[in-house]
Amino acid sequence: MRYAVLGTGIVGQTIAAKLTSLGHEAVIGTRRPEATLARTEPDFLGNPSFATWHADHPVVALQTFAEAAAFGETIINTTAGAAALDALTSAGSANLAGKIVIDIANPLDFSAGMPPTLNPVSTDSLGEQIQRTFPETKVVKTLNTMPCRIMVEPGRVAGAHDVFVSGEDTTAKKQVTELLLSFGWPEDAILDLGGIDTARGTEMLFALGWSLMGALGHGDFNYRVQGAR
Repeated sequence: MRYAVLGTGIVGQTIAAKLTSLGHEAVIGTRRPEATLARTEPDFLGNPSFATWHADHPVVALQTFAEAAAFGETIINTTAGAAALDALTSAGSANLAGKIVIDIANPLDFSAGMPPTLNPVSTDSLGEQIQRTFPETKVVKTLNTMPCRIMVEPGRVAGAHDVFVSGEDTTAKKQVTELLLSFGWPEDAILDLGGIDTARGTEMLFALGWSLMGALGHGDFNYRVQGAR
């Protein structure tokens, strides 16, 4: 399978590396590849620059959003939430049409500094905005409720814990579920919440997750829903 991962941050890097380790082809999309490779400073969380990561993962090509989206059979959005719609617009609706868009992003708003807030929140979601803006795509929201290393290595957290899936297209959600299984998620840990409007709830978990990272001092945690399934 050919995947286009939009976004060069730690989430995009982690997802792209996992995909290639599983034998998939993956490219990463950015607005200006040359500018991205020229930046050498760590990100706001202290993670190494993309250029540093890319030197260790040369098999993952860096392309423009449009080039990446044209290449990918499935698109994975890992951009910063506020930039997601612009990034997908740059990718081109024709390059997205008919494809699954896996939305891992949260709609983070840094306009008031740190910590970021969410925009939209409660009455709308980034997942819904993407689906409305690109109606010919099949948007599936998942993996946005946990730190990125847990996304591709769920065994980092001891015991049972869950990953949520939201979206309108049943076939698309089934394909995304198969990808989650290949990442190591047990079948009974994958919870289909229903339509894309249920992404509102999972996006709002960001605030709790941010607080937990501060309280615990690490990101090796996740959520478990107890009760009958």
